[in-house]
Amino acid sequence: MSFLFKSLGNNNAAYKSINVQEYHAEYVKKKSEHVLVDVRTPNEFARGHLPGAVNIPLNEIGKRAKEVPTGKPVIVVCASGNRSKSGSATLVKAGYEDVYNLQGGTMQWMMQGHPLEA
Repeated sequence: MSFLFKSLGNNNAAYKSINVQEYHAEYVKKKSEHVLVDVRTPNEFARGHLPGAVNIPLNEIGKRAKEVPTGKPVIVVCASGNRSKSGSATLVKAGYEDVYNLQGGTMQWMMQGHPLEA
């Protein structure tokens, strides 16, 4: 059984949460480098998404994680902030360290008056 604990040993990394105001102030206004991954379905994404987002649906994120660039923060977004929690956890398991779940997701972004791209 000790081999099991050794293989899981240093896996204390976890994603962090960021709200829409923090994301807008830190990454949009300051134009800080980051990757924005939208884990909604392609149909949801096509109806409107945060500017600059790339679409990797939640059911594909595990096998497509290598498409996400490394070396910069990764912000994960969905409609409300629920699916993006799972997407964030999947990216952390894949070895990404600077991962953030956008709380409130696309709905909160819109409610605060920010634009969407189609």
